[in-house]
Parts: sequence; C-alpha cells; structure tokens
Amino acid sequence: MRQFDLTPFRRSAIGFDRLFDMLETSARQQAADNYPPFNLERVADDRYRITLAVAGFSRDEIEIVAQQNLLQVKGKKDEKEGQNTFLHLGIANRSFERRFELADFVRVDDARLTDGLLVIDLVREVPEAAKPKTIAIKTGAPLAAVESATADEAQAA
Repeated sequence: MRQFDLTPFRRSAIGFDRLFDMLETSARQQAADNYPPFNLERVADDRYRITLAVAGFSRDEIEIVAQQNLLQVKGKKDEKEGQNTFLHLGIANRSFERRFELADFVRVDDARLTDGLLVIDLVREVPEAAKPKTIAIKTGAPLAAVESATADEAQAA
C-alpha cells in the first residue's frame, strides 16, 4: 500500500486537521483486517445505509455505539470450550470492531439484524441554524451610518 505524506497540506490548510486525521486513520485501517465485510450505500440525498455481514452473531453479541462523528460496531463472540472439532472452518466467527467516521449532523436512524446482515440506517439532518440563508439586500444608508448621525444630532442639541 502506498503511504501519502500530508505534511505539506497541513502546513498550508488551516482548520482541516480533522480531515487529515481521518484520511490518515482510514489509510491505516485499510491495511488492517477487513472483517466483517460491509457495504456502504446512499439511499437518498440525506440517507445512507451500512450493511455488515455478521453471520453467526446474535443481537446480544453485537454492540452499536454512536458518538459525535464516530460510529462503532463491535461483535463479541464467546470462545466456548468443548465445541465441535471442525474439519473446515470457512465461516469467520471471531470478535470484531468496525469504526465509521461520520460527517457533521449524521445520526443513526435505525439498526436491524436479519438473516446474518446488520443494517444500520443513517440520516443527515442539518439544523436550521446551519443551513444557508439568503440575505435580503436593502437600499439606503447603512444602519451604522444612520445610528452615528442620530448620535451626532443628539450631542449637538
């Protein structure tokens, strides 16, 4: 895998530390284990879905934790003594932890486990205060000029 040095960009880009950290973390994770396999899909403009293949895990063995800008999915499989002796073990049945970086205002809407697939629905809800606003353009003197002229008249009187 190729390593990218983001140092030159860090020197000239202010306020993008989180983005660079996310890129570096993602590059490290790609070299790591890819278990369990998953799909990421865009369902609508502001709706997303993560589907993880978690065959052999029950609902009680999976934990989903959502915190600011991070979604963690953990699967804890108990190692049971005295299990059958497998002649071939092709279905991975080990504990895992998956982390997903979330954009601002993305929250978990739903999580369901069906037929060995864990489906997590996400929705992006931008609050009204963070949405772009159209500013009406007025004519006439700026408000500051009107206020200073009124204050000058009051002092003169």
